[in-house]
Amino acid sequence: MLLFDPDAVRPLFPALAQQCAGREAVFFDGPGGTQVPQPVIDAMAHYLATSNANTHGAFPTSQRTDETIAAAHQAVADLLGCAPDETVFGPNMTTLTFAMSRAIGRELGPGDEVVVTRIDHDANVAPWRALEERGVTIRTVEINVEDCTLDMADFAAKVNERTRLVAVNYASNAVGTINDVRHAIRLARGVGALSYIDAVHYAPHGPIDVGMLDCDFLACSVYKFFGPHVGVLYGKRDVLERLHPYKVRPAADTVPERWMTGTQNHEGLAGTTAAIDYLASLGTAADGGGLHTRREALVRAMTMIKTYEQSLAEQLIEGLLRIPGLSFYGLRDLERLADRTPTVSFRLANLAPRAVAEALAARGIFVWDGNYYALSLSERLGVERHGGMVRVGLTHYNTPDEVDYFLDVLGALAATV
Repeated sequence: MLLFDPDAVRPLFPALAQQCAGREAVFFDGPGGTQVPQPVIDAMAHYLATSNANTHGAFPTSQRTDETIAAAHQAVADLLGCAPDETVFGPNMTTLTFAMSRAIGRELGPGDEVVVTRIDHDANVAPWRALEERGVTIRTVEINVEDCTLDMADFAAKVNERTRLVAVNYASNAVGTINDVRHAIRLARGVGALSYIDAVHYAPHGPIDVGMLDCDFLACSVYKFFGPHVGVLYGKRDVLERLHPYKVRPAADTVPERWMTGTQNHEGLAGTTAAIDYLASLGTAADGGGLHTRREALVRAMTMIKTYEQSLAEQLIEGLLRIPGLSFYGLRDLERLADRTPTVSFRLANLAPRAVAEALAARGIFVWDGNYYALSLSERLGVERHGGMVRVGLTHYNTPDEVDYFLDVLGALAATV
């Protein structure tokens, strides 16, 4: 088994050297957006300095922009295991999903149904609920409250011959649950429905193979896996060709261009390629340079990251469960670490989540509080009206020492309330 050393990569991330409360800041806010390595910053600055132009011009900076865009499509294809023309860019996953829901909605009406889940981020719920304006019925899959996993029996019951699309997240951005997306996709395919996977939270934590999943769509955000604010959508080529996007008349009607409205964030696409190359470099270094393709290096890197993060999650969960007065939400079984990401949510008795986040920030620990847009889950757990939860989200640049420091600070805080 290849071991990952976070200290080997931390110097690449300038933000991690920031001082807060007399020590290096502890970035446990990864699910809201990860920090960025220097090669990504350099790639974006280099594009702006040497290639800043619009596309398809006769002059060199425009031609370099075309090359930048093509390189980004290829990089994302290598990350997801698909063809470059099956990758679409946009401002973020939410915007891309609303655009796709409008296009899919052109074919739907009364009697048609869409299945969403209680555990999803609202970016994979609200765009589909908007189709209720066309008479579409929305079915919601429930969760098992005790461990925040999907009720797969309820999932199977909600999918029927009227289902036209199933929307589910790969992993919960609130409680870290990795859903059985393959089973969800099989349920959709069994009734001829499309499948739409929100992989925003999962993407930094494990390898993705859209061919193996056999999903129709998969969306993620580059700023959640060490890059700039760019959204990415995979779509099966035949589906992208069949559906009709809303677009301006002069725009190309080829795939994937017909789905990318307006001028893209070109410097962001330069950063996208650099972020994926950074991840690939971890796999190449671990293999001693023996891997032959970027895809192979990425699978190796993400598999190694997943193993390392499971050890962090074990340390974190064990420590949290020892703190008196702490309510833990989600999978706590240490035998099921493979079924979750290193993202956890909790509440402390008699202390609002915002107060906990502020107290931790005063000690240089950055965490989130609230519902993190997983509104349906927060409501189902009964915490929405009480300020939601405190969320701790780890990534591969976090260390065991940081987890220990966090647990010490949180334990001391819990002892005072």
